[in-house]
Amino acid sequence: MRERLVIGSPLTLLLLSCSFALAAYAGVRLLAGDWFGVALWVVGAALLHDLVLLPLYAAADRAVVRGLGAVRRREWAMYVRVPAALSGLLLLVWFPLIGSLVEARYRSATGLPPEVFLTRWLLITAVLFGGSALLLVVRLLRLRRAAKRRPPAVH
Repeated sequence: MRERLVIGSPLTLLLLSCSFALAAYAGVRLLAGDWFGVALWVVGAALLHDLVLLPLYAAADRAVVRGLGAVRRREWAMYVRVPAALSGLLLLVWFPLIGSLVEARYRSATGLPPEVFLTRWLLITAVLFGGSALLLVVRLLRLRRAAKRRPPAVH
């Protein structure tokens, strides 16, 4: 039997073509100035992620799941994973400002003090974890109410 090649709808093909064209344009513009520096940055970022960061956050996730599994609450892991992932992403994107590594350059470009970024990142992280804890409490209250409304099982 011969399998049929599925190409997709004309709209899908048009959107894919436009996205590839935009990516090619961005790549040409990005690589026009310092192509070696950009290539080195991309390769270095991939290696840093795959060899350092991925094992670190996989080990942290395993520790959270094991810790919650020890108290028989393994399903709560998502309430830790999501705010931790969002906080980590914010830290990764804004690390030079959070770590005050580009203070003079940032201040000269924007006129704003970079010292506030660490405090704001910590505040956002606290709000993310607090919101996640609030969602967990709401879920547990709903489950408790639903359990109270159920008639007792007849044995």
